[in-house]
Amino acid sequence: MMTQLLHRFFIAISIVVMASFFINPSHAQNYLSKTIRLVVPFTPGGSKDILARAIGQKITEAWGQAVVIENVPGAGGSLGADKVAKSPADGYTLLMGHIGTLVVTPSIYSSLPYHPIKSFSPVAWIAKVPNVLAVHPSVPANNFKELVAALQLKPNQFNYGSGGNGSAAHIAMEYFKLQGQTLIVHVPYRGTLPAVTDLVAGQIQLIFSGAPAVMSFVKSGQLKAIAVSSQKRLTSMPDVPTVAESGLASITNFEADQWYSIVAPAGTPPAIIQQLNTPINNSLNSPDLKSRLQAEGAQAMPTTPEALGKFIASEIERWRPVVIAGKVKAD
Repeated sequence: MMTQLLHRFFIAISIVVMASFFINPSHAQNYLSKTIRLVVPFTPGGSKDILARAIGQKITEAWGQAVVIENVPGAGGSLGADKVAKSPADGYTLLMGHIGTLVVTPSIYSSLPYHPIKSFSPVAWIAKVPNVLAVHPSVPANNFKELVAALQLKPNQFNYGSGGNGSAAHIAMEYFKLQGQTLIVHVPYRGTLPAVTDLVAGQIQLIFSGAPAVMSFVKSGQLKAIAVSSQKRLTSMPDVPTVAESGLASITNFEADQWYSIVAPAGTPPAIIQQLNTPINNSLNSPDLKSRLQAEGAQAMPTTPEALGKFIASEIERWRPVVIAGKVKAD
């Protein structure tokens, strides 16, 4: 999902699109002639990987062209992002963009080999994934108020896990700590899957993770779901209230959803961007993929590349103060 919001005025964009179709029509005509590589800049098993494989399957069905998922973890997702940024701008190498890679990581690394806006062209917004605040059954809390009270009673005596420093789970919990006025110890992992595994085993006590990574454990009773970060409850977890429903005076307008998008290297011809965007949006609007995403706790977000670019820019501004307040540092 993401990173190009060079505010290309709509007139300028229309001129470029027309040029790509009429001055150089081969860009569009010759596209989709070989395998597409979709880079997921994190380890397998997390929400990003689950959603990438779901959308990759639908792209393959729509185009009859293989989509290969390549996991390139490391440095908060920046290794995979850099690999895509430096790839040919021909539409055959794409990035599964994410709030961590395109918004948080640029705020915590003093220097990155890519720029979150200038290095990419936005293609398609895939989905929003509300975070689920999940705890080990040993934690003495069954709702949000009880959890905040338990954390405030014993500052720095509970541990929370994340997929690494600067990951979406890390930032969501720092946001929660600020609003809930709690002190919790961060334990960074190399990916969401090992963090959730240790949570189930009782090695850590809390996590704020995308719904797909914890849903099965909640349903099996191995974890307790305390709240979701979205403004509305999840269709797949209707009994889990939102943070905003907690009624705590210190919690105001809480929303800390993850989101995923597909971006391409900067300079990818607009004709190819559109040729990617249209079938992806068609897939996201299909009843089967919508229901599949809903079952995973995700909400399909079909939109234009231009709207995606503007959204990424607004997210960078929104989360930078949280990164600074939480003193989030790179590994």
